[in-house]
Amino acid sequence: MSIKKISKEELSQLVSTLIASGDRVEGVQAKDDKFAFGPLTSADDLRLDYDVTLLSPRKYVLPPVESLMTFEVGGRYQSEYDTEKLTLIGVHPYDMIALNQIDQVFSQDEVDNHYTTRRKNMTLIACDVVTPSENVFASSMGTATVSEGYDILLTDIGDAYVADAPTEKGQALLCNAADATAEDLAKRQAVQERNQSDLNRHPLNCKIEDLPQLLEKAYDHPVWEEKAASCFSCGSCNQVCPTCYCFNVQDDVSWDLKSGTRSRAWDGCLLENFANVAGDHNFRKKRNDRFRHRLYRKGKYVPEKLGIGTACVGCGRCITACVPGIANPVDIYNTLLNDIKL
Repeated sequence: MSIKKISKEELSQLVSTLIASGDRVEGVQAKDDKFAFGPLTSADDLRLDYDVTLLSPRKYVLPPVESLMTFEVGGRYQSEYDTEKLTLIGVHPYDMIALNQIDQVFSQDEVDNHYTTRRKNMTLIACDVVTPSENVFASSMGTATVSEGYDILLTDIGDAYVADAPTEKGQALLCNAADATAEDLAKRQAVQERNQSDLNRHPLNCKIEDLPQLLEKAYDHPVWEEKAASCFSCGSCNQVCPTCYCFNVQDDVSWDLKSGTRSRAWDGCLLENFANVAGDHNFRKKRNDRFRHRLYRKGKYVPEKLGIGTACVGCGRCITACVPGIANPVDIYNTLLNDIKL
């Protein structure tokens, strides 16, 4: 591990060098009064003081639409892999933890080579939060800070950044930077300790370790029907969530019926046809069943599958995106806590 100190001017120079290399470089930029990841053409466009991006960096490891292979009549096929090198700058800790979770999912059992190939070609530069967003609750989810997954973690200490580089890729980028002093590290610790408590616009009234036990007793609670009565089944909460990884696979055949492409695209458990199977049977047709499934996935199913605390990282995007205002996981969990004794 290498912990360096880099001035803001030096960081700007590093970003400019990355852009000039010709490799793909993407980072957080202002979009009017919002922020979004996008291609960087100038280091001046990079914003590390942002509150939250509209979409999470999930789109870089699992694109909204991705070609998996091409095929021809007669059985010949060719798998397609994305081997482009990418440097992604400005990933917040909660989003980094989300990427770590998805890494774990796609590396289990039958390893997804399309995913892992893309991931190996990425260099991730994360940054601690400077400006809390209006709906963040990462402190309650234990995701306000991160300790792994990134190649570099930048922490703004006022006049410069402390840069933690645990990987060879990160260390190579910071090879000319000076070592951080004890004073620098103390400033970094102060930032991270503050974020561990302050990134909490919606406090959860229990420990995240209690959520599986809570949900075990809540399957028939009336909150699912009450909230789902206002649900549009639009799937916005799924699409903006950094930990959702469900997808649909589709074959598209050319007009001459001689060739085609197999692709996958984002899907979401709130969408009406998500649980459709052969014979047009839908085993989660009711909105309240779909609504409940999303909250169980975040608080029980995936945590038990991966051995983690929670599959909700507290970014707050679902709260912001939900038009009827029913997607807040903390609001629902706290409602259950009022009625169910752990």
